[in-house]
Amino acid sequence: MNTTPHGRPGGETAFRRASYPEYLRITEILRKETVGGLVLIVAAAIAIVWANTPAAASYFALRDFHVSVPIPGLELDLSLGHWASDGLLAVFFFLTGLELKKEFVIGDLNRFSRAIVPVTAAFGGVLVPALIYVAFNAAAGGETLRGWAIPTATDIAFAVAVLAVIGSHLPSALRIFLLTLAVVDDLIAIVIIAFVYTSDLKPQYLLLSLVPILLYTYLAQRHQRFIGQRPWAAWVILLPLGVAAWALVHESGVHATIAGVVLGFAVPVRRKDGAPGEGLAERLEHRFRPLSSGFCVPLFAFFSAGVAIGGGEGIAKALGDPVVWGIVAGLVLGKPIGILGSTWLVTKTRRATLDPDTRWGDLLGVTLLGGIGFTVSLLVSELSFGLESPHYEHAKVAILAGSLLAAFLGALWLKPRDRRYREIAEREKIDANRDGVPDLFE
Repeated sequence: MNTTPHGRPGGETAFRRASYPEYLRITEILRKETVGGLVLIVAAAIAIVWANTPAAASYFALRDFHVSVPIPGLELDLSLGHWASDGLLAVFFFLTGLELKKEFVIGDLNRFSRAIVPVTAAFGGVLVPALIYVAFNAAAGGETLRGWAIPTATDIAFAVAVLAVIGSHLPSALRIFLLTLAVVDDLIAIVIIAFVYTSDLKPQYLLLSLVPILLYTYLAQRHQRFIGQRPWAAWVILLPLGVAAWALVHESGVHATIAGVVLGFAVPVRRKDGAPGEGLAERLEHRFRPLSSGFCVPLFAFFSAGVAIGGGEGIAKALGDPVVWGIVAGLVLGKPIGILGSTWLVTKTRRATLDPDTRWGDLLGVTLLGGIGFTVSLLVSELSFGLESPHYEHAKVAILAGSLLAAFLGALWLKPRDRRYREIAEREKIDANRDGVPDLFE
């Protein structure tokens, strides 16, 4: 009978070392997300400072400046802030779609037995913060309850940036868990946005959007080698179809970022000839991720994070709003409780075990960083309350405060454990060299 390292009946290891190709892929993603996270933090900081200076009016005038794009039959007249949240963020969700498909097609999570732990943890990390938010806002009721999904998202770029700043030597298994958790978290957020925050649905536009989506899918599947080998092909062939699909989905009443996810799912992961090497999904990810992490997401953060705090009076009003307490408690308490509790439950009921080098204390630090909700949380707050609602301004304050507090607590917890993580990394390095595997840590 199989046994665990602790002598219990064997099961699937919850956090174990990834395969070498998976490690290289995850490392590359984390490297790019780290840079993007730092740019994201800088963009948000500039917006917050600008919105609280004597020149604040110019910031809000820029955010609310309308730009009209003439497209036959459509009325695309949006503010720069809306272009960022509805348009640029679609690129981010396109990459999310690519990553989700790769994780469950060729990643280390293509088996249910291995996917069950991070997927369950992600659902717990969504459910518990939502319940905490509702508990804080049940008495107020009405509009405030519309924000129940705000504290449910984890911002992977921000979280990885924090890891880079504090110089953590987390074991690779935990790093991959954090990334996978955030990806599944994004999938749940996509479903919530699609079904909860869709209003005034216009089915005719949704049906029309199937035309460019199906043509996009056909070309991506049928001519993946041609598109993959010619960098210009994605811009000239696929991008116009993607823009058309985005515009029609936007007019349908479904949030336009959903179009990005659908188009990401349409891209093939495996090569058509079955040969080893990069598929079209990975090639497109390499080309578009720098655009997303270096421009699209930071610009969205710049237009979304700017909030006029209003001095002591503004802070007092914010503190009197149950929306603020629901979001902060959901992010700082709900996220780690939900993620850690769900992970504990699934490891007990399915006999999955932690990697021998991983301790529950290590996992706690990762779950604290899971409370950093920024990009998607800001988007959901806008969808929940609208730009004119005071709850929206208070929600942004709460998201910023909760995310910063979660980052601080995560760093405070992980920093003293840095020596242990470094020892684990050295042991993995020695084991890899002894087994003849290339050094993963150089």
